[in-house]
Formats: sequence, C-alpha cells, structure tokens
Amino acid sequence: MSVAALVLFALFVLLVVARALLQRHRTGDTGGRQSSIPFGSTQWWWHWVFQLGLLLTGVAAPIADLVGLAPLGVLNHPFPRWLGVVMATLGALAAFAGELAMGASWRIAVDESERTGLVTGGPFRLVRNPIYSAMLGAFVGLMLMVPNVIALGGLVIAVVGIEATVRLVEEPYLRRMHGPAYDDYASRVGRFLPGIGRVRSNRPAAAPHPDNRGAQ
Repeated sequence: MSVAALVLFALFVLLVVARALLQRHRTGDTGGRQSSIPFGSTQWWWHWVFQLGLLLTGVAAPIADLVGLAPLGVLNHPFPRWLGVVMATLGALAAFAGELAMGASWRIAVDESERTGLVTGGPFRLVRNPIYSAMLGAFVGLMLMVPNVIALGGLVIAVVGIEATVRLVEEPYLRRMHGPAYDDYASRVGRFLPGIGRVRSNRPAAAPHPDNRGAQ
C-alpha cells in the first residue's frame, strides 16, 4: 500500500495544481497567496504546521513503510487499508470539487488586502469548509493505508493546523470582510460537519415591530 499511498498523494497535489491552472485560465490569477503571508504571522505558522502534517502523512509515512517501519498493530489489517484507499481517493476528488465550487473566490491562503465573494452554495450549503473536510478524509485514508506512527502523528499535526487556520485566520478574515452576512451564514452552517460548529451570530436581535407587540 505504500506505493499506492504515494500515488494518491501525488494525485491530490496534481489536482491542486490543476485547479490553480484553471483559475489562471479563467481569471488571469492562480489564486495562490502563500507568498503574501507575512513571515512569522499567525497565518504563517499554522500554514506551515498544516503543510508539515500533510508531508508527514502523504510522503514520509509511505517511505518509512517502504524501508520497514512497523505498522500499528490495531490497524494492520486488510479492511482498514482498503477502506483507506477509498477514503483517500474520494477525499481528493471531493476536495477538488469543493475548490471548483468556489469559482473566482478560490484562494490558497488569505491575503488581508483583498475581498473575495462569500461562497455559500453547492457543498458550502452543508458545511463552511468542505475542502478542508474532504482533505481530512483523504488524509485519514492515507493514514489507514500506511498505519504507522509517522502517518498518525502527521494526521494529528494536520488536524491541528487546519483547526487553527480556520479559527484564528480564515473565520476572523471572513467576518471582517462580510460582517453580518458571514455571521448569519456561520450561525446556520456547521464548520466541518453538517450542524456541528455553528457560531452564534453577533448581530443584535431585531426589535419587534410596534404593530406586533403583545401579539399571541
């Protein structure tokens, strides 16, 4: 499964590259903003924590498996390994579909100087971060394919990086850019799973209309 895991990780990377090329073809801009992240900023640190987790799970763990690192016994069975193949494949494809659903608003990393449209349609009607949800599913799958301590550690690091990026960088940015529209969206739609992680709206409740006071 080590070679298959490396191939699926390569597929994941190629789909991201393909999405960037498609974005450039449609808009003249790849959507990549990694170079604009201020060095040492909150976003910079968590961006690279996330990238480290992906590389550990998708590259280092399969290579370690190839050179003989022992798998974790509880997961070292055919069923979870084949389940991992399915999860990794579907997760990579679902992440690509989520990227396509963002249209011209798709970005890699946040540039505080620009304002993109708030996307709430397609898979974003179900969860606020369907791309991250799909990516996590894909990397759980990769961990199941090569269930060693490096893959498990990388997965944990990736989860922490995603959680911190979303909570500390992306959500505050979207709230600043879109105000009440984002508050309303976040109060109705879960963060990574449907219905889970909804955020209470900061908007004050509307005062009752004078004609409705005392109505039963």
